[in-house]
Amino acid sequence: YKMLPTATPSSTNNNNKIIPSYPELDFRSGARIEDLNRLILEFSKHDQREYDDQRALEIHTAKDFIFSMLGMVQKLDQKLPVANEYLLLSGGVREGVVDMDLDELSVYARGTDYDMDFTLLVPALKLHDRNQPVTLDMRHSALCHSWLSLRLFDEGTINKWKDCCTVVDHINGATNYFFSPTLVADWFYESISVVLVEIQKKPQRGMPRVEKVERNGTIISVILGVGSSRMLYDIVPVVSFKGWPAVAQSWLMENHFWDGKITEEEVISGFYLVPACSHKGRKENEWRLSFARSEVQLKKCISASLMQAYQACKAIIIKLLSRPKAISPYHLRSMMLWACDRLPATYLSQEDFSAHFLLGLIDDLQNCLVNKMCPNYFIPQCNMLEHLSDEMAMLHARKLSSVRSDPAEHLRTTIEHAKAANRLTLELHWRGSASNLPSPQSDAGGEHQPDDRLAKKLQQLVTENPGKSISVFINPDDVTRPHFRIDDKFF
Repeated sequence: YKMLPTATPSSTNNNNKIIPSYPELDFRSGARIEDLNRLILEFSKHDQREYDDQRALEIHTAKDFIFSMLGMVQKLDQKLPVANEYLLLSGGVREGVVDMDLDELSVYARGTDYDMDFTLLVPALKLHDRNQPVTLDMRHSALCHSWLSLRLFDEGTINKWKDCCTVVDHINGATNYFFSPTLVADWFYESISVVLVEIQKKPQRGMPRVEKVERNGTIISVILGVGSSRMLYDIVPVVSFKGWPAVAQSWLMENHFWDGKITEEEVISGFYLVPACSHKGRKENEWRLSFARSEVQLKKCISASLMQAYQACKAIIIKLLSRPKAISPYHLRSMMLWACDRLPATYLSQEDFSAHFLLGLIDDLQNCLVNKMCPNYFIPQCNMLEHLSDEMAMLHARKLSSVRSDPAEHLRTTIEHAKAANRLTLELHWRGSASNLPSPQSDAGGEHQPDDRLAKKLQQLVTENPGKSISVFINPDDVTRPHFRIDDKFF
C-alpha cells in the first residue's frame, strides 16, 4: 500500500465541480517527486560498477597481492598477529565507510586516479579473549575516543610493541606503555615500503603494478594497477576487540530498527579502535572507537530505496561540502541510522520513496548543522559536530539550502560526474586492452584454472551483493587460501 496519496487524473467534490489534480510535488523546490525518483535511479545506475569476469579476476588479483604483502609485513618482525582477521569494506576512507575524519587525506578522484576503492582494517593488536564489556581508559580523551594501555596484554606483546608506545612513568615507579596510533602508522608505512621494495626486486608475470604508496596521516593508501583496472586500498592499522565497550552499553537497552531482523550477537560481535584523534586530543595517544563491524550488519536491514537516496545524497555532499571540511559522509550515515530508528519500517520500505528519503536526509543534515548537533549512533552522548564554529556551520547550512531549493539540478550534476568517471575508466580500459598490458588472465594456464573459477564466482558475488562489505579471513603463513565472507555468507 502507499503511505502517501498519489495524484489521479481528476476528482469531483460534492458540488460536482471538476477539481484538477496535480502530480506529487516537493513543496520547497516545486520539483516533481517522480522526476527526482527517476534521477536518483539514473544516478544509481551510473554509480554502480559493472564487473565482468576480467574485472572480477583483477579485483581478486589485487586483493591477493595486498594480503600476500601483509603476510610479508608480519614475517618482518612478527608484530602483526600470525592468524589475523581483516575487515574489507567496499569504498575508501574518503567515502565515510569508517569514521576517520582526517585532514591529511590526499584528494583522489574515481576515474582519474582509481576505478574501485576499498578500506582494509588490519588489526595490529587483538583482544579477543573476554566476554564481559570492555572497559577502556577514557580519562584523558574526548567521548568516543580512548587511550590504550598495553597493561591489558601479555609481556611478550608489550616487548614487541614498546617502540610504538608513548611512555608514562607513575609516582610509584611503575611504567605504563600507551599504544600510539601515530607511531604504529609510522611503523606500518615503513614496513609496507620495505616489503614492496623486496617484492618489486623479483617481479612476477601478471603481478599488480604499484602505482602509488602514500602515507595519509595514519592511513596508508596504495593504488595498484592490474590489467586495465586501478584499485585504491586505504589500509588502516586498528586494534580489534571481541565483545562490546562499556561506554556503549546503554545503547543496547534502547529499541532499534534492527530488532528482530538480526540478532544482538551479530550486532555486538566486536568493535575497533581506529587511529583517529579528537579535535583537542593528543594525536600520539588517542584512538577513536569504531563500530564498522556492527555497521556492516545493520546495513542489511536498510531498504534499497533508502540506500539509493543515501548514496545520491552522499555524492552531492562530497562535492558540495568538501571545502572547507566540516561534514563527512559518516555524519550522513549516522543520520540515516537515526532515521531508521525514528520512522516506521513500512514507510522506509516503500519502493518509490527515494525522493522523499533524499529530501529528508538533506533536511536532517541542515538541521544538524544549524544546531551543531549530530549524535554518534552507538554513543549518543557524543556530539560529532561539537567542534564546529558557528561560521562554518552556517556556511555549510547555506550551501545545503541551495541544494534543497533545487535538488533536481544537483542530482543532474552528480549524474554527470558519475558518467565522466565511468568514461575515464572505460577509455583507460580500452587503451589498456589495445596496448595489450599483461593481465592475470593471460597467465591462466592449467594450474591457474581454480582462479578462473574463482573469478566467475567473485563476479557472481559482486553482482548479487552490490555495495555489501566483505570480510576475509587469512593466515599469513598460507596466503593461498583466503576465505570470503560477504556480510554473513561464507565462500
